[in-house]
Amino acid sequence: MDTRDIVKTGTTILGIVCKDGVVMAGDNRATIGGSLIMSKDEKKVYPLNDYLVFSGCGSATEIQKVSKILTAELKLKFLKSKSRPSVRQSASLLSNVQVLQSAFILAGFDEDGSTSLYEITGGFLKKIEDYTASVGSGMPYSLGFLERAWKPTLTVKEGIELAIESIKASSARDVGSGNGIDVYTLTKDGIKKVISQKVEEIYKNRE
Repeated sequence: MDTRDIVKTGTTILGIVCKDGVVMAGDNRATIGGSLIMSKDEKKVYPLNDYLVFSGCGSATEIQKVSKILTAELKLKFLKSKSRPSVRQSASLLSNVQVLQSAFILAGFDEDGSTSLYEITGGFLKKIEDYTASVGSGMPYSLGFLERAWKPTLTVKEGIELAIESIKASSARDVGSGNGIDVYTLTKDGIKKVISQKVEEIYKNRE
């Protein structure tokens, strides 16, 4: 898979590992070719079930298809094994789904309450120990901000603010990102949608 095609499509998604959980976030703009805005309310980060949160960048069609395939595969695995797939097993299933122009982030918490974050690009599965902004067009802007601000002692509360500022950093300069922010947290207490903001356009006379 040529990741240059993903970067052209436009988006910002990210995941942040904190000492007490994981934070995931994304913007709300969907584009064609990274230049024509098709949607200003696109949800790019969402729960797959009660313990996994999924996000993708690249082809909207592929992302939608893959989320449905993964949900079905997880149900099948549960029925066969009579036990809930771990976050690692879920990420491994995701890495086996063939795509041409998409990459994914998957986070979750296991039955012991531990949380983890994975990135899948071109079928390559990687456990994230700090942060990722995947390979969307907003990555260069968010990644630099994350690299400067992330620290091993980061709390989920601090991670939420870091995620918001990282999305704002990409939205300010990347034409493929913007229009709003969604932020989810994953802790031993479960999944919570903590931020859902949209950008209101206001025109003012110049002074």
